[in-house]
Amino acid sequence: MKLNSKPVFGFFAAMAGVALVIGLLAVSHCWGKDGPPAFNVSATPIDRDARLGTSFAPIVKKVAPSVVNIYSTRFVKERLVRNPMFNDPIFRQFFGNRFPSDGGDRERTRKEQGLGSGVIVSADGYILTANHVVADADEIEVAVPGSKKEFTARIIGRDSLTDVAVLKIQAANLSAVTLADSDQLEVGDIVLALGNPFGISREDQLPSPSVSMGIVSALGRHALPGFNQYQNFIQTDAAINPGNSGGALVDVEGRLVGINTAIVSPSGGNNGIGFAVPINMARNVLERLVSGGKVTRGYLGIMPQDVDADLAREFNLPDQNGALVSDVMPGTPAAKAGLKSGDVITAINGQPITDAHGLQLTVSQISPGTAVAVKVIRNGASRNFNVTLAELPGSTESTGGDQDNADSGTGMADALDGVTVSDLEPQVREQLRVPDNVQGALVSDVSADSNSADAGLQQNDLIVEINRQPVTGAADAVRLCKAARGEHILVKIWRRTGDSAGTRFLSVDNAKREKK
Repeated sequence: MKLNSKPVFGFFAAMAGVALVIGLLAVSHCWGKDGPPAFNVSATPIDRDARLGTSFAPIVKKVAPSVVNIYSTRFVKERLVRNPMFNDPIFRQFFGNRFPSDGGDRERTRKEQGLGSGVIVSADGYILTANHVVADADEIEVAVPGSKKEFTARIIGRDSLTDVAVLKIQAANLSAVTLADSDQLEVGDIVLALGNPFGISREDQLPSPSVSMGIVSALGRHALPGFNQYQNFIQTDAAINPGNSGGALVDVEGRLVGINTAIVSPSGGNNGIGFAVPINMARNVLERLVSGGKVTRGYLGIMPQDVDADLAREFNLPDQNGALVSDVMPGTPAAKAGLKSGDVITAINGQPITDAHGLQLTVSQISPGTAVAVKVIRNGASRNFNVTLAELPGSTESTGGDQDNADSGTGMADALDGVTVSDLEPQVREQLRVPDNVQGALVSDVSADSNSADAGLQQNDLIVEINRQPVTGAADAVRLCKAARGEHILVKIWRRTGDSAGTRFLSVDNAKREKK
């Protein structure tokens, strides 16, 4: 590592980990005078020893009446710019007054129409669908199988973070699907996808869903581009095409296990890789939207990251399971309970945590205000904490005193070769929006062929700790690097990416590289 007295300005690359403030779904149950809707739920596992039959027709007949077509309309106002030529007397001599004389702009309204699918979940007209099917819709029409009538639907609520929405139509004695326990699904289970691909069933006199068959290809899929953080998708090779979104994914007993929501396809058509929101997740959203009209999320107040092999060794962990706490927000439930940066969360209420995403999903099942038992590994020893969750700010539909370091250092360090650091100047602090209480050494440059670059260190990162020792400026960074021993160096950095910022740990190989 070397010191550079002139900091380098630039933008951050995208953060490798998710700067995550843990949240959860919850709201108090405030059912209306008629009580909650009657949802059919069956948690009995399917019979996996049964022989495959020759037809799924009985299952389709059972489920098809519950799968509806959804047609959305959005009215878009657009401004038309008139050509100034309309004001030209010569032009008007030939064309008269058929054009406006002021040459000004005009506004018109055009209709954008979309299609999708939905699933009836109660006999009195509650329907589950995908949020993106009805987002920004001004009008929604629902076609029920076996009926020529189309119902006008109103939106009970939408949750973009899970891509789930709930609609309501004025109808009675509808055929409601039975909800399964999606946690019991296994890879290899046969599933059927029902929906309205390409809107073809509207051409029928009596709308009916199309059906495709496949298996559960994978469980717990996440990090799909274009979707928000609450991802726990069921992957299936059952054919899903445009228009299937919001439709049903059912097991061989005709029970709803998921809401079809996405595909991976360069062409936009079925490519054998489709995704559905597990019904357990969708049901959480459904019940909260129906009961309170909104989805609130709890707040733990940490920024977790996954544990790789290098970090597991540095933190003296038995394996790579758990979520490493890279930062704890001041004044949050986690801070009040005593959680610290460097803790590794291994269980919540006795449920094992394997990674940062798993922590998010586990906490998402617990209501805000609930005290949860958090098991962590700190300095190689197991510890337990009780944390009372708060409500995530903005979940329904953020540190003080400048302290400049004038210390300087020179020379090349024995570790973190290829990294140039400098003190954090006031103007850089302002540009990067570094909180006043965050101190460190600014990374001015990182050689692309260095071990530090391989570990993920980037220009404009702020090194705040080296081997668990605080870094207040460039001189500290150089001194601690020179003193570093061992095969790896544990570096804690602060990084900003757009509007998100926080700390994370990196494990840097301390071995020298041969010059080429």
